[in-house]
Amino acid sequence: MKLFSGTINQLENSLKYSTLKQKTIAQNIANVDTPNYKAKEVLKPSFQSELNSAMQAHRTDARHFQFSNASQSSGVVVSRPNSQYNHNGNSVDVDKEMSEMAENQIYYNALIERISGKFNSLKTVITGGK
Repeated sequence: MKLFSGTINQLENSLKYSTLKQKTIAQNIANVDTPNYKAKEVLKPSFQSELNSAMQAHRTDARHFQFSNASQSSGVVVSRPNSQYNHNGNSVDVDKEMSEMAENQIYYNALIERISGKFNSLKTVITGGK
C-alpha cells in the first residue's frame, strides 16, 4: 500500500512554478523603465515529457528499476519573443504584468488551500479523528 500519493509532490512542484512565475513578473515590473529590457515569462514544462526525459537520464540499462519519483523542473524562464511596447526598446506591458500577477496569486492561493487540506487529512488520520 502506498502511504503518500504523488499529489503532494505535484502540488509542491506547482508551488515552485508559481513562485518562479511571481519572481519573474516582479522582475519585469521592476524593470519597466529600463531601456532595452526584454520582458521575461515562465514556460511550464510538459509533465509527461519532463518525466520521461528525467527517467531516461537516470536509467542506463533496460533491466534497471524504473524511478517512481523523478524530479520535475518547475519551469523555464525565457524572454518574450518579438514584442516591443515602448520607444526605448523595453517590452514590459505593466497592465499585462499586473493581470498575470493577480492570476498567479489566485493560482498560488488555490494550491496552498489544497496542500493544507492534504496535510489536515493526514493529521486527522494520524490522530485517529480526534
